[in-house]
Amino acid sequence: MPGQTLVTGVIGADTHIVGNRILSMALEKAGYKVVTLGALTPAPEFVKAAIETAAHGIMVSSLYGLGELDCRGFRDLCDEGGLGDILLYLGGNLVVGKTPWPEVEARFVGMGFDRAFPPGTRIEDVLATLDADFAARARGETMDRSWPTPWASRQGDAA
Repeated sequence: MPGQTLVTGVIGADTHIVGNRILSMALEKAGYKVVTLGALTPAPEFVKAAIETAAHGIMVSSLYGLGELDCRGFRDLCDEGGLGDILLYLGGNLVVGKTPWPEVEARFVGMGFDRAFPPGTRIEDVLATLDADFAARARGETMDRSWPTPWASRQGDAA
């Protein structure tokens, strides 16, 4: 839902910033307020920025395959910072190897992320998902996290 504030950045020791910048520009064009943290961002910095800006969501990017390591305890950090109800999104090349995407997604949802986007997810799908999630939240509904997700038909079991 346009007008919402989102914090974006690349977590951990990952320096892959181009895709995150493209996403941030698309979010801004769609009417979201975007706080961009850049690359090499420690998890606590996302939480700090979300608190300072009263953000509605955090979008974490990880492309070097160590997302599971870098994102461990991320939801706990949010809870400790008083952000227990913030929407958490994660995208990119999150694991090393050829793990089927449904397993990867389930792993990150189990870690407290509301959505995990696979490599190659189209910007249009991210925007549609954000709009649906924020609209559901505004109506007081819980998000539908059931498989298949909007991008499943294009991704199959890609890791």
